[in-house]
Amino acid sequence: MAKTKKTQFPKSQNKAIDDQIHPKALLFLYSLHIYLLLELILAVVATLARALLAIELEPQFNEPYLSTSLQDFWGRRWNLMVTSILRPTVYEPTLDISRRIVDRKWAPLPAVLATFVVSALMHEIVFYHMGRMRPTWGVTCFFLLHGICLTVEIALKKAWSAGRWRLPRLVSGLLTVGFVMGTCFWMFIPQFFRFGAHVKAFEEYAALGELFRDLISPFVSRVGLA
Repeated sequence: MAKTKKTQFPKSQNKAIDDQIHPKALLFLYSLHIYLLLELILAVVATLARALLAIELEPQFNEPYLSTSLQDFWGRRWNLMVTSILRPTVYEPTLDISRRIVDRKWAPLPAVLATFVVSALMHEIVFYHMGRMRPTWGVTCFFLLHGICLTVEIALKKAWSAGRWRLPRLVSGLLTVGFVMGTCFWMFIPQFFRFGAHVKAFEEYAALGELFRDLISPFVSRVGLA
């Protein structure tokens, strides 16, 4: 019987962790880590802005796990700050050009695809800065795949708009979240593992745990003596 092939990551930095945690579990844990870390950082920034500047920052995530389509996920729920930057700088200028070439009904399609191409290149630059490693273009493939799928989704919606046919919300939600998570595990998250980002994350959690233990140990000792 053939053995199931496990996902392999560089062993120079993460062998100790890989020996204890299955790579698929690492994918899930690190995905959760990224989402929660972003939520925490943005919540802290919003709190500071409210306290120091008396301004309200819009939330950057809007319950992405409740998305019912790729258009809903990328346009209204995930990383809204980047969406608000790319819309006037890439999407709208490309849309204006597209309207001069194709029918206005289909003009958004090349604009959407162009936006994902720019986003892919931006992420490749970020990953190169983080790891100083030659890109594998897996991140670009991830965004191109989502850009193409979103373009197809919009085209189908426009083609079927007369009949107003829609999948049940539960079905479309499961398909959307499943597709996003599956492609993320496949092409996006493994890029972090190339330069041992998950190892650094676990080390930071361990250091935080030791700090917390050192802080509460005097209190625990006093309670025990009492």
